[in-house]
Amino acid sequence: RMSTLVIIPGWRDSGPGHWQSLWAEQRPGAVRVQQDDWITPSRSAWIASIARTILAQPEPVVIAAHSLGCIATTHLPAEAANHIRGALLVAPADPERRGVLADFAPVPYQPLPYRSILVASSNDPYCPVRTAGAYARAWGSEFVRLQNAGHINVEAGFGEWPLGLASLQSL
Repeated sequence: RMSTLVIIPGWRDSGPGHWQSLWAEQRPGAVRVQQDDWITPSRSAWIASIARTILAQPEPVVIAAHSLGCIATTHLPAEAANHIRGALLVAPADPERRGVLADFAPVPYQPLPYRSILVASSNDPYCPVRTAGAYARAWGSEFVRLQNAGHINVEAGFGEWPLGLASLQSL
């Protein structure tokens, strides 16, 4: 049984050329979460739209989340979380470091009820790698540490990102 890929962008969405946008175009049946406000995110609104998107799928889903999308995913209610088969959590944000993201703090530090892989970079400007490692331990995620990969986005040189796709397929 194939799982539906649900793509959860972070703060300010993922633009053209971002691996999330490319995967959404290339994966048949992939569903991308839309938010009403990408600029001043509200935790309750974001979580509601992510949960609605997940629960609208007939099969369990696999998540590909980026940045604030990772943190929003960990805040999901059990009803939605139980519909997730696995999650690729890439370059999680640290909402305690940025005022506009403060609504997403505190970050939950409980094990996730599904298999997850957290990919972080040694020089991500939005989240220290030590914080990402602490998230991975708390969530029970497999931890993949990339060297000098920035925020693992277009600005950091990530387009297609075959390694990410391979990690996703392992879920």
